[in-house]
Amino acid sequence: MKTSLKACILGGTGFVGRELTQRLLARGYACHLPTRRVHRHRDLKLYPGVVVRPVSTLDSDTLTELFTGCDLVVNLVGILNESRRSSFTQVHVELVERFLQAAQAAEVPRLLHMSALQATAPEQVTPTTSAYLQSKGAGEALVAAQPQATIVRPSVIFGRHDSLFNRFAGLIDLAPGFFPLACPNARFAPVWVGDVAEAMVRALDDPNSLGAVYDLCGPRVMTLRDIVTYSAKLRGRKLHIIDLSDKAAQRQARLFERLPGKPFSMDNYRSLQIDSVCTGNNGLLDLGITPTDVDIEVPRYLAKS
Repeated sequence: MKTSLKACILGGTGFVGRELTQRLLARGYACHLPTRRVHRHRDLKLYPGVVVRPVSTLDSDTLTELFTGCDLVVNLVGILNESRRSSFTQVHVELVERFLQAAQAAEVPRLLHMSALQATAPEQVTPTTSAYLQSKGAGEALVAAQPQATIVRPSVIFGRHDSLFNRFAGLIDLAPGFFPLACPNARFAPVWVGDVAEAMVRALDDPNSLGAVYDLCGPRVMTLRDIVTYSAKLRGRKLHIIDLSDKAAQRQARLFERLPGKPFSMDNYRSLQIDSVCTGNNGLLDLGITPTDVDIEVPRYLAKS
């Protein structure tokens, strides 16, 4: 397809980014995807209309250069845990500031930003608010001030390459028959990655989406225990799930956050104290999308053959 529009997607080589890129290509966009690790994403170069842009940093000058001539810029960048190289503030706030400054300098007419369901507005932050949700809320507030921006706030996202069901499946495969689970009653509304990408694309055609914020939820509310039980069933494992008490969950978090990769942290624990479910309108329905249930997609990639 001949392309006449240009989009630059920060985080475009990731889980959601790849899905969004496919849908933007189908709508006639040339998609420029900045990445520090071009060698890991060579397959993307095979798609007509995709340009993988090598970058060493996302400073203001680099972003302005990337955004020049774009009809759309998208920010999908996010982290679930801090590391020595990246903090929540650096990724969710400072990068967003540079993203907006560069978009303004390059005179980009349309912005899309992915936040997180239950991101906490600055004025609602309390001493127990997780740093993740606090930083997401601060970045979201910056974007919300831009009249040409649309914000989506998904619950946990599932799909073939997710880090939700796949992650638990990997742990279940290694489990010795029992599974100690922190925060088993934390609630989510898992949303399919295809629906998240479709919501972002449809928003581009809807003038009412300018300045709007869309909470995105799947059709089923599941507790963390439900997610583990569902994953174990698909993996063909009989598993005894041990619900940890609140104190035991905190002890587990303090221990696990010291391990490589931080499989669970105190900040994760704090985030799980707030249910990731839609309490108002579901933006998928507002955009004319029927939410996809986990039963439609998850068995295709999680069930053990």
